[in-house]
Amino acid sequence: MNEKFEEVLKHEGVVTIVTINAAPASIVNTWMSYLTVKDGYLLAPAAGMRSIEHDFEADNTVTLTLGTKEVEGTQGPGAGFHIHGKGSFIEDGAEFDAMKAKFPWVRKVLKVEIGDVEQKI
Repeated sequence: MNEKFEEVLKHEGVVTIVTINAAPASIVNTWMSYLTVKDGYLLAPAAGMRSIEHDFEADNTVTLTLGTKEVEGTQGPGAGFHIHGKGSFIEDGAEFDAMKAKFPWVRKVLKVEIGDVEQKI
């Protein structure tokens, strides 16, 4: 991760999660404050996200977009990123338990192994 990406994550904003193998593509949202970013992967609580989960049965490629106008970007105010990776859902273990303690409504946890992080603006 780079410093600009980490700075963006400190602000609240929507995160859009997209899979590409459905017709049309499946799209769900969460909040940046819900994300837990680790070394090489991120976690997001999932109450729903059933369309994404279903898509992973055929292809677990996933793209997340996020940004904030509060951080200087490449063209002025506002920085945004695309995160490309491979997703899975976990429903037990230490990371699930930690997420469940923070968000009691969680059904599963989306885990995204990060392939790359690309700054768009």
